[in-house]
Amino acid sequence: MTRAIYAMSARGQFARDYRLRDQIQGSAISVMSNIAEGFDAATDREFARFLSYTRRSASEPQSQLYIALDQS
Repeated sequence: MTRAIYAMSARGQFARDYRLRDQIQGSAISVMSNIAEGFDAATDREFARFLSYTRRSASEPQSQLYIALDQS
């Protein structure tokens, strides 16, 4: 997902909308970082907690993609 968002946000009008571009890239990084942090968790319960954060964090780029779609 992070790779796709970076590729998409580097083109056309999206690349020139600096605030939205930076926001969506940051939220994609957050999703990936939560997975990585959870993977390094000491217990399965803690890993599950980080996956819960990941699911919620994934709502951010989803919302931002709708914003980008509305702008095109």
